[in-house]
Amino acid sequence: MIFDEYRPACFDLGMISLRGIPWWAIAVVGILVGRIVSKAAPLSAGVDFSGMDKSVAPGDSFYEYANGAWLRTTEIPADKPAYGTFTMIADRTRTNLASLIADLAKPAARGGAAAGKVRAFYVAFMDDAGIEAKGISPLKKELDAIAAIRDRKDLARLMGGNLRADVDPINNTSFHTENLFGVWISQGLNDPDHYYAYLLQGGLGMPDRDYYVSDSPKMVDLRSKYRAHVEAMLKLAGAAEASAMADRIFALETRMAKVHATRVESEDVHLVQRWTREELESKAPGIDWAVLLEAAGLKDARVFYAWHPKAMIGLSALVASESVEAWKDWLTFHAVERAASFLPKAFVEEHFDFAGKTLTGTPQMRSREQRGVDFTSGVLGDAVGKLYVERYFTAAAQRRVQSMVGDLEKAFSKRIDKLSWMDPATKARAREKLKTLRVGVGYPKQWRIDPKLDIRSDDALGNLERSELSHYKMELAKLHKAVNRDEWSISPQIVNALNLPLQNAINFPAAILQPPFFDPAADAAHNYAAIGAIIGHEISHSFDDQGSLFDARGRLDNWWTKDDLAHFNAAGEALAKQYDEYRPFPDLAVNGHQTLSENIADLAGLATAFDAFELFLKRNPLPTVEGFTPEQRFFISFGQAWRSKAREAQLRKQIATDGHAPAQYRAATVRNLDAWYDVFGVKPSQKMYLTPNDRVRVW
Repeated sequence: MIFDEYRPACFDLGMISLRGIPWWAIAVVGILVGRIVSKAAPLSAGVDFSGMDKSVAPGDSFYEYANGAWLRTTEIPADKPAYGTFTMIADRTRTNLASLIADLAKPAARGGAAAGKVRAFYVAFMDDAGIEAKGISPLKKELDAIAAIRDRKDLARLMGGNLRADVDPINNTSFHTENLFGVWISQGLNDPDHYYAYLLQGGLGMPDRDYYVSDSPKMVDLRSKYRAHVEAMLKLAGAAEASAMADRIFALETRMAKVHATRVESEDVHLVQRWTREELESKAPGIDWAVLLEAAGLKDARVFYAWHPKAMIGLSALVASESVEAWKDWLTFHAVERAASFLPKAFVEEHFDFAGKTLTGTPQMRSREQRGVDFTSGVLGDAVGKLYVERYFTAAAQRRVQSMVGDLEKAFSKRIDKLSWMDPATKARAREKLKTLRVGVGYPKQWRIDPKLDIRSDDALGNLERSELSHYKMELAKLHKAVNRDEWSISPQIVNALNLPLQNAINFPAAILQPPFFDPAADAAHNYAAIGAIIGHEISHSFDDQGSLFDARGRLDNWWTKDDLAHFNAAGEALAKQYDEYRPFPDLAVNGHQTLSENIADLAGLATAFDAFELFLKRNPLPTVEGFTPEQRFFISFGQAWRSKAREAQLRKQIATDGHAPAQYRAATVRNLDAWYDVFGVKPSQKMYLTPNDRVRVW
């Protein structure tokens, strides 16, 4: 994954929990601008020269040099926790999605059943008056079911019935759901020919365990505000003992947090354990697993992967040790919290007050129209995506990007060949993996649209619930089918890119293939730096500290010699140490190990993109523009692709929970490339200078 710094404020569900909404629905962004450029039209440089600060030496602060003027003059919009390249594209995309949805409402609109579902979902969400009139009644059935729980068998049955298909733990930045556990269906770590159910830790209302256990004054303050938020939501729902319930819920979640895996532990695939059904029951006692799995539709599953085994054991024990009443309180709050954005205005505002204002520092909620577009596109990902690419994505753009992917793959292959430290046997396995890498550009080969999904124009919350259940059933159905290695886990209208280690595949949605990342009107210096570095980033993920653990078939397999692996790990440690030194606040530093996978991919991706660009220059020389050579424009475009500003609360949240380093430090990876020093004449006296021996070289 290339990016997870920004999540639309309207997706407040994603800021607190991820229950049922797949990770790819958390952000809804993207459009390919299919501009047709005539052969006679001159190409632009693609560089925002006015956004630079040329008074800053590139070797002192390359990020300021590339973006200084933009950083000084740009304000974060009131309805955003952060603002930059990705969010600018998100805004542009949302406008186009709104236009697409508006056209579906016209009398002459076509598009079939999928279009009808998209139209109905949006209409239901926008029925503000109808939602207000219904009050909390759409939740009554679920709340009554919680109130009717008598014992732990009932508790297990309801918890199992609430399970939904959860996030991909390899690519997502957060693994927490408001359910006690999350479920991810994918091929086995050791068996790439069959699908298995992976069980993930869950249950927390705040983004990460550190929010509950850290002694940081800011975290202590957030805990107080979260407990107040829990009470406020329960009062809105009509709970008679909201204060006492909030105390019990917060105490329970604190105990849950203490048994959760850390963010770094969550990234360690070697900690994942393969359990048989019998081992699940014996290793994680406390839950009536037979009842829970039957309710979850998993009664026939005989083998599970516990992604967070320590948490599975600890959470199961808490089910037995904590009172049934405490669990009923917890279930009640999370039922309300999950539904908040689809309930009357008071719930929406209270939810945003904590999830938006408190957690990310965002002062203003997006308009209902914008939230409606985001939810519609996020929940009905492929239904909207299919309509989207039909209107906005061109075959010509797809071919051009596929050609660039080929260039980057060749460049990466050459980098493998040149590695002096790698054994020939390891090189052969690396080339095999690169050769069999599946690359998807624009959209998937097959759309996942449930023809039986019931979407009604007068049932906003019901539409969400039925969509979640539909997605869950489609995921469970995979357990009985052959592995589809071409399946996508991201929708075309999302501005992002994705590497899937278990499938040995990468996806580039149509959304990210637009200016400034991919600009048909810009010269190659810009495009190789912007989209080229992203392509290189995703290719490199197959060979980062996590991707390198998987072979060409997606099997968890050590294909390295002992010496090669030691060299690779040492380089990773050096890069982690480099990022540990980045400190955006006096009391908070970047976690180099937490962000290591993305940092390796950034470094190798940029190096590969530059190699490919040099090969291009040999065939197609480019002129100097406004005093900047093609090589200088390449690096400046890379730096500008990462321009971003974030509110303090959002930046702190990102550092605590995200596998990506803040944007300014991602741009700083240039200091590890020898070419950057040559291009800008960087001197040893300058702040970003690293001696040749200190420059990290991974691939």
